[in-house]
Amino acid sequence: MMPILRALLCLASLSALATPDPTPFPQPPNIKGLQVQMVDDALKLGIHHAGINVSIGALMKSPDGSSFNESYAKSLDAQIKPLSDTGILVYLIVLAYPTNNAEKDAIVVHPKARADGKYNIAAFNTATPEGTAWFGKVMAFMAERWSGAHPEHGRAWGWIIGNEVNSHWLWYNMGLASMEEVASEHEKAVRIAHQAIRQASANARVYLSFDHHWRISMAGISPQEATPGRNFLDTFARIAKERGDFDWNVAHHPYPEDLGNPRVWADKSVTFDDNTPKVTFKNLEVLCHHLEKPELQFNGKPRRVILSEQGFQTLLKPEGEQLQAAAYAYAWEKCQRLPLVDAFIYHRHVDHAHEGGLRLGLWRNAPNSVATPHSKKQLYDLFIKAGTPEWPEASKFALPVAGLKSWDDLTK
Repeated sequence: MMPILRALLCLASLSALATPDPTPFPQPPNIKGLQVQMVDDALKLGIHHAGINVSIGALMKSPDGSSFNESYAKSLDAQIKPLSDTGILVYLIVLAYPTNNAEKDAIVVHPKARADGKYNIAAFNTATPEGTAWFGKVMAFMAERWSGAHPEHGRAWGWIIGNEVNSHWLWYNMGLASMEEVASEHEKAVRIAHQAIRQASANARVYLSFDHHWRISMAGISPQEATPGRNFLDTFARIAKERGDFDWNVAHHPYPEDLGNPRVWADKSVTFDDNTPKVTFKNLEVLCHHLEKPELQFNGKPRRVILSEQGFQTLLKPEGEQLQAAAYAYAWEKCQRLPLVDAFIYHRHVDHAHEGGLRLGLWRNAPNSVATPHSKKQLYDLFIKAGTPEWPEASKFALPVAGLKSWDDLTK
């Protein structure tokens, strides 16, 4: 029996044990979100969406995958529950980080991942019976724990399966592999995750994650290491339809064309047609229009979109903080004009010293620290006002900075 079929049959046998929670997917007041580092501060900021990373390897207690790490699960409870208890929609970003334990990694990590371990995140192991069974089991564990049946643990509504899978050499590593092979393996993982989640919740949402490359791929590496996001998206959709379509959605990362330049309105390489090299905030409507194509829809409706990781650099110059804040205002207003976009989850909460020189946070980090909060930037005060009656006045400074007379110019 094929590993994927065995995993799905196992999940199907569990579905008779409980009725999925029927609660409809919530409709929060606005799209404001954050990848949260400090829960209390996030609540003060008035967010309605939050992203939290989850390591499936860290959830594995025994090397054979027969038991779960309850201590790590409780640490996730401590992040999820304070947010979900206030009505914030929590999105769990499910990742296969290497554990550096050979026995565990043989189950967690795709066997085609680089043998030298020089990558950030691996593809899920959907290639072996043991890996496929473990992935189904851990997804069922998480879905059952965080889908409403156990309010003492908190609740998640979104499940982002993997990270920037089109640039798989860095963010979904399964070695040198063709796009067809990577998309096929990822489709197996997303399908297993979806099946597990549907047994716990009738309306939670599952997402695929893409970076801003659209008709080009990450520079300087081969087609077996990274592929254009549009091609990967279309290939995944085709494979899913061939195997039996289901309701997956898209988590896009529309960083500026140059991550070190916050002036997204000045992106020079992007266009407003489907052959644009990249999809950034400047031309985010390209992604939405693409998802409206009949062959990509599910039950006659386009897939939903969340923006689950993107931020703006703080340049080390006098106008640096103003440019960062202006970029956020520009991005917020662009999203308001795109009905498919459900969430704008900002990255980061605090500047991080190990992020390649990027200073994306609402907070500066303390000197000689990795991400200890030190002081707030101009963006912090603007972020608070997003989605409130104070926003129009607070954001108007950004119009001349972005070369606009009105935010309505964004739709022209």
